Amino acid sequence: MTRIDAKFADLKAQGKKAFVSYIMAGDPDVATSLEIMRGLPAAGVDVIELGLPFTDPMADGPTIQLAGQRALDGGMTLKKTLEMAATFRKEDDTTPIVLMGYYNPIYSMGVDAFLKAAKAAGIDGLIIVDLPPEEDSELCLPAQEAGLNFIRLATPTTDDKRLPRVAQNTSGFVYYVSITGITGSAEADAGDVAPEVIRIREASGLPVIVGFGVNTPAKSQAIAEVADGVVVGSAIVSRIAAGDSVADVLSFVKSLSDGAHAA
Repeated sequence: MTRIDAKFADLKAQGKKAFVSYIMAGDPDVATSLEIMRGLPAAGVDVIELGLPFTDPMADGPTIQLAGQRALDGGMTLKKTLEMAATFRKEDDTTPIVLMGYYNPIYSMGVDAFLKAAKAAGIDGLIIVDLPPEEDSELCLPAQEAGLNFIRLATPTTDDKRLPRVAQNTSGFVYYVSITGITGSAEADAGDVAPEVIRIREASGLPVIVGFGVNTPAKSQAIAEVADGVVVGSAIVSRIAAGDSVADVLSFVKSLSDGAHAA
């Protein structure tokens, strides 16, 4: 059982929904992003999604793209991202960390070397946006053999024919992208999300966490009421980009997690 599996089992036992937060590793700089990461569990975050900066983030909107560029400009790399996770793990051995990004940096490091380093750093799961199920032998299957959850994205265009393929070999949870488009480009609607969550949960047997288009405490609660949890990324990253203090960023995160946990 991974930390992700244990977290969702614990939340289910408590009758609570999950709150997942995304931050970009190294944004606005390594020290500040680590300080924010360290504060996330106390702000009510159940699972941390740690963004891996990449030069061509095709699924991300301007907010996340610019965060990745700031991190890259500051010298952030895959190796340093894993070092950041390892530093966090020295103080927190329970909060799950999901590394979210694209395959190119992992491919460049080498899959075996990456999986060994990720496991040593305390990474629990992977969301690799540009690896479809047809490429499971590349990373998904080796990752699961190494004890990491491989978390797949489902979208409004994932029809009943495609969904079983998406659910195959997925573990931990399914990330439902609530809108068609890039991150930060529209708002999620609970009425539209609810039947999709049921459909995906039945197909996968896994918790379904909804992201993209969640940007307020009220929206966080509304989406969590019809899903197993909610992910917020762009709204948090935009506060970091605006130069908010670490305390203010974490206060905003707490308001979002309170919304999700009130569901």
